[in-house]
Amino acid sequence: MKKAKKNAVIKLLVFLLLLAGAIYMAIAGVGKEKTGKAKDIPLGLDLQGGLSVTYQIEDEKPSDEEIDATIDKLQRRVDEYSSEGEVYKEGDNRITVEIPVDTSKYDAHDILDELGQPGQLLFLDETNYAYWSQGLDYEAALTGADVKEAAAATDTNDTTGIREYCVQLNFTDDGTKKFADITSANVGNIIYIIYDGEVVSAPRVKTAITGGNAVIDGMEDYDEAERLASTIKIGALPLELSQLQYNIVGAKLGREAISTSLIAGAIGFGLVCLLMIILYLLPGFLASIALVSYIVLMLLVLSVRTVTLTLPGIAGIILSIGMAVDANVIIFTRIREEIAADKGVRNAVEAGFHKALSAILDGNITTLIAAFVLMMLGTGSIKGFATTLMIGIILSMFTAIVITKLLLKIAVDLGLTGKKLYGSAKPPKKVNYIKISRVCIVISLVVIIGGLIFLPVNKSRKGSSLNYALEFTGGTSTTVTFEGEEVFDLEKAENEVVPVITDATGLSAANIQIQTVEDSNQVIFKTPELTEDQATSFEKAIKDKFEVSEISEQSISSTISGEMKKDAIIAIIIASILMLIYIAIRFSDLRFGASAVLALIHDVMVVFAIYAVARLSVGNTFIACMLTIVGYSINATIIIFDRIRENMKIMDRNVELDEVVNTSIAQTLTRSIYTSLTTFIMVLVLFIVGVPALKEFTFTLMAGIVCGAYSSICITGPMWYFFKKHIGKKKAEEAA
Repeated sequence: MKKAKKNAVIKLLVFLLLLAGAIYMAIAGVGKEKTGKAKDIPLGLDLQGGLSVTYQIEDEKPSDEEIDATIDKLQRRVDEYSSEGEVYKEGDNRITVEIPVDTSKYDAHDILDELGQPGQLLFLDETNYAYWSQGLDYEAALTGADVKEAAAATDTNDTTGIREYCVQLNFTDDGTKKFADITSANVGNIIYIIYDGEVVSAPRVKTAITGGNAVIDGMEDYDEAERLASTIKIGALPLELSQLQYNIVGAKLGREAISTSLIAGAIGFGLVCLLMIILYLLPGFLASIALVSYIVLMLLVLSVRTVTLTLPGIAGIILSIGMAVDANVIIFTRIREEIAADKGVRNAVEAGFHKALSAILDGNITTLIAAFVLMMLGTGSIKGFATTLMIGIILSMFTAIVITKLLLKIAVDLGLTGKKLYGSAKPPKKVNYIKISRVCIVISLVVIIGGLIFLPVNKSRKGSSLNYALEFTGGTSTTVTFEGEEVFDLEKAENEVVPVITDATGLSAANIQIQTVEDSNQVIFKTPELTEDQATSFEKAIKDKFEVSEISEQSISSTISGEMKKDAIIAIIIASILMLIYIAIRFSDLRFGASAVLALIHDVMVVFAIYAVARLSVGNTFIACMLTIVGYSINATIIIFDRIRENMKIMDRNVELDEVVNTSIAQTLTRSIYTSLTTFIMVLVLFIVGVPALKEFTFTLMAGIVCGAYSSICITGPMWYFFKKHIGKKKAEEAA
């Protein structure tokens, strides 16, 4: 026994040293590169500010070489603004550009305008210029491909003595010869230098220029010359691009999102740990230590794997903390049942982990399916949510199965084996859940039908059945944060701000939708898709008229919005089918899978009803919310199914099937309540403390958590009982 205690002490010290080392690594990093430092986790644009834009490739069947060359040249343009900018291919015919940049120092619309320019540089003699200006066929003497180098410069006019700004060009060897030929043939004539469809310089040739240099003059200032030089230097884009969507985010909003989310996470984590200790005593305390390990591991994985962290990604982490408790609750519930069966604490711990393993694996795998589908079919920040959720699920299984188990075994070896430290399960109260389910189903149908009734009502009153977000309608959404203590309510925004917008953009007031953000000076203006000029005029007019701290914009074309609707439906269908297949295979009974998926449809429809009645925004976060609810709900369902499967093997064969189901639900009731409670707490704190952008998302998640627990307890088990009793029974009797 002394040896066991000695080994336990050694294991505990090693664990604490490893945990301390991991915490140090997360804070300070290790090595020259400071690997693992949490502060170095890449942040998405919604957290650090900047802009992103997605382009459609207009050329038919572009080659991989042309796409790669276009991406390379766009990346070089991006590097002029930020070394952390990224350009990547999306799908078969799209390119996305993301630039973290302080939008208070750079004009985001100028960057957008310059990024997508084809960069076509032409040198035309007078004859070909005439053809070009009349839209006829022309032949350029030189193009941007003949330019080797371009640089901004200043010069003093010999006649006026005024400083002028220009771009100095240096040609390639081939370009030098071409330029020598055109200048030799046009002495006394004008050479037109055209960039992106505009004449930027028209010098008269005084003498043949054979040295391979030229000058574009007429720039208004040095900055203009520098921008033109950098774009010419990068060269023309091989492919024609059209802008599909863009998003401009202010840095202030990002900083606020990080700080409030960290506060929410800390408060929620503290409450969850306190609740675990109150409910489960010593195991709850050890689980809290395991949760600390979980958070540290999450930070290290995000840092080492350089996963870009987005605002929904933070929500995914906070949600996964609540879900990480689930595995521990399942284990501790099993341990208490073993203790109640008069097994010693040591044996109870071993048996508890063994019996809980299948339920933990099945529940988390089905949740992973939902997260995987979301990651494959989601876009932008929703991928970040799915990624952090997947990482969180995997790490939560590891910390529960490995770390919590290790700590419990150490506690037992150290002699902490008093049953009062662990608690003992009380006999479950007998309730006829199957009978109750009939009332529950009626209530659910009333809620669902009520929500569906609101669809035509909304259509007649509001013009649309659902409050579709920008992602599903297309258009431009501009979030304005006004300075000062005075709150811009709906009436003030309509009377004072909308007229300014209509004058600046030419839109009618009827085409401008206003949404105020509770307890803040943020106002969201939704309009049809604005052109670059309209968006620039919008922003300038608002800043000239009002005291504004920050403006963020998002614009999505109707092409993208249509695809997002389709992908949303496909995502939910695919996730449901994959879960049905997995459950059917895992439980060797299609009726388990069918009842689980029907319960999921119930959960989705109830939350859908909430969206319809409350007119919540239906967009990307709606899909993320639905699939999270699907994964979370089925996790709770599988716990009950696992217990039904187990009880069917160990209970007396003479026991009626309804008693098996009722007993199984009763045995897992505390787990369902406690897990839902801990997850609800995490999301509730984020709802209260977090930024307005997460309010609707967290609100519907809370509704989904409650709905998922309700359906798992009151609907899923009884539904399986109905299928078991009435579907496939005849065939079984004939086979007998």
